Amino acid sequence: MDGSIDIRLVLTVLGIVFSVAGAAAVARSQIARLTEMLQDVEARLRVADQRTDRLENDAGTQVQRLDVIAQMMSPLEREKYHRESATILARLTVLERTQAKIEGRVGLNGPGAKG
Repeated sequence: MDGSIDIRLVLTVLGIVFSVAGAAAVARSQIARLTEMLQDVEARLRVADQRTDRLENDAGTQVQRLDVIAQMMSPLEREKYHRESATILARLTVLERTQAKIEGRVGLNGPGAKG
């Protein structure tokens, strides 16, 4: 070798350059495809997170509603309700008797009463 460039060396260097360029092009397309896939997976993950959040919120709301209903239907609350109902019925009975007495005195229930 006397300082001149051999044709085989040039061809070898060109082959290496083309191989590197081809590999870079393949790598670039694979990176672009992987980036798209990653964006798709990220979008799906966000949708799944939103669904999970919605379900957790709905479950929390359902638990709160169930707690309210359970408190309303508790034996102590039912007993209190029944006592109040009994008191109201007793007062109604007294009022009906009082009304009947008043109507009897006024003569609304007697003979010749209209109604």
